Amino acid sequence: MNLMRIIRHLVTGQSVVKRAFPPDTLNTIKQAIARSETTHSGEIVFAVEAALDLSLLLKNHFSRERAIDVFSLLRVWDTEQNNGVMIYLLMADHSVEIIADRGIHTRVEQTEWDAACHTMETAFSQGQFEQGILTGIDVITKVLQQCFPADSAGKRKSELSDCPVVL
Repeated sequence: MNLMRIIRHLVTGQSVVKRAFPPDTLNTIKQAIARSETTHSGEIVFAVEAALDLSLLLKNHFSRERAIDVFSLLRVWDTEQNNGVMIYLLMADHSVEIIADRGIHTRVEQTEWDAACHTMETAFSQGQFEQGILTGIDVITKVLQQCFPADSAGKRKSELSDCPVVL
């Protein structure tokens, strides 16, 4: 258990998320997800959380475990083709995770997701939160276009909300 990490989580509030992701930025992200989803049959979700609560910190939870929990809570796994992908950002840890459902997980190497996360983290470290997420959406879009191309009839029902989720 890292005392400095616990303190960082306790002092990181929702205001950090609001500064990094004001309403205009959240709307831009929503539009990018909606545009992306017209080019493939996958689903993309973006979730951001300021900090973990004390009970998770005391259990030594890290961003990966929390991302998997959020993936489940938001039911990203609940798509017809098991092709949901979530970008999860934990502000207090300056950490981003990409979680892919089983339909995609078997087709994409973890190193590809790790590279996308590193690119986003670099943008975040420069205060470019909107651009970081948009870059992540672009990477996921390319993967989904290859693995789950759009329906040739052009019919697509969005199974999950395109709105960013602020936890």
